[in-house]
Amino acid sequence: MLEIFQNTSAWLLIGLFFALLFVLFFEFINGFHDTANAVATVIYTNSMPAKTAVIMSGIFNFLGVLLGGVGVAYAIVHLLPVELLVDSHYGLIMVFSIVASAIAWNLGTWYFGIPASSSHALIGSILGVALANAVLKDIPIGQGVNWQKAIDIAISLVVSPLAGFAMAGILLLLLKFRFPKSKMHQTPEKRKEVKAKKKPPFWNRVVLILSAMGVSFVHGSNDGQKGIGLVMLVLISFVPQYFVLDLNSSTYQIEKTRDAALHLNNLFVRNQEKLSPILSLNIQSTPLNDEFKCTPSVTGTIFHDLNKTLSGIRDYKSLTDEQRVLTRHYILCIDDIAKNVTKTSILNAEDNGNVTRLRNDLRSTTEYAPLWVIFAVALALGTGTMIGWRRVVFTVGEKIGKQGMTYAQGMCAQITAIIAIGAANLFSLPVSTTHILSSGVAGTMVANKSGLQKATVVNIALAWVLTLPAVIVMGAVFFWISSLFI
Repeated sequence: MLEIFQNTSAWLLIGLFFALLFVLFFEFINGFHDTANAVATVIYTNSMPAKTAVIMSGIFNFLGVLLGGVGVAYAIVHLLPVELLVDSHYGLIMVFSIVASAIAWNLGTWYFGIPASSSHALIGSILGVALANAVLKDIPIGQGVNWQKAIDIAISLVVSPLAGFAMAGILLLLLKFRFPKSKMHQTPEKRKEVKAKKKPPFWNRVVLILSAMGVSFVHGSNDGQKGIGLVMLVLISFVPQYFVLDLNSSTYQIEKTRDAALHLNNLFVRNQEKLSPILSLNIQSTPLNDEFKCTPSVTGTIFHDLNKTLSGIRDYKSLTDEQRVLTRHYILCIDDIAKNVTKTSILNAEDNGNVTRLRNDLRSTTEYAPLWVIFAVALALGTGTMIGWRRVVFTVGEKIGKQGMTYAQGMCAQITAIIAIGAANLFSLPVSTTHILSSGVAGTMVANKSGLQKATVVNIALAWVLTLPAVIVMGAVFFWISSLFI
């Protein structure tokens, strides 16, 4: 870390500081924008005092980021084409455009108390930037975005709230069947002598509190990773020589990366006749430089140069700055080409499976995040979680259904959210905590025959439908305007 301050100009450090501050501000906004999703039920049912609930939620969001890994972070990052990920000049305006459009949408929906999705906002802004980049650089739209990853994420964003709606409703019906006369099916009553609501039955209160903290934890582990991905984009754009590769990689990890590339090359050579229409394994006599374009025609040269660069290397710090940047370019390019090969029907199922496993090994030293980055994002998200909850809590508790939420409904919605978000984390897919929880509440309202308030449901649905197109346009416009200054 100290090397950055010793070998980087003051102006670049100032720019880096404000860029990181901008991203962390987004994560802070994400925290208070989504706070109510975790604490709405425990506050509404009087299971915990509001201040205690948001503080505990902030702590568990913090822990979720620390322990959540980086799988979702790089799922978000890889929506962007390889060319944009390795272009440091456009990388700066890319991060600005992504974060500015997402922040604008988050603040607007929060102000009006609409449970909109930070995930949708971030993904939409990324797609907008990628599409604008494709238009500006005259790249075919089909190549301007990692459409396979976009489709996977879109499916998860669409299916998860539907699953939350169904699962929460079914769970409530099971509880009503098994415990038909339980007090858990009552709506929180207010004491006659004071305005405060009565506390729920003991075990219902325990489940409500534990599940709320569980929602906070999985929210941190999923949404926090999006902030980690953005911070890494900033660091790679401003000071690539220090962050394009994990400089703390062990000799074993470096050898694992090199061996993955060698095995991929050997696999492609074995299938050269089949693969010849879509890639070339010929080696150019002139080595590639840091401006090379990642095309199938240079596949052989990339494999050759990467193997030559990493041969005998025991520590990435021994590489020059240019070699570090090139090594990352090579790895991302090989990974992109290998991914495109698996999307064809050229290789058999066994070879496709081997390619997928080798791609994971290949990326092991580029898909990482320093501990201080994870800690900073965790702190921003956790701190943001402790404010801003009031506007959305009332919407979730009383304005989705025609009747107030019962204790059982709160438990079912939260348990469903934990299961759905936890499953998404296992598959490194970003999902919307907001939409899963609010759809879970709606599902319990339908199962309870409480009815739904049309106006609120329409507002949430409109936010769900409009977020992506609106933020795509905003991201594209921000990127286009910013690119005029390069």
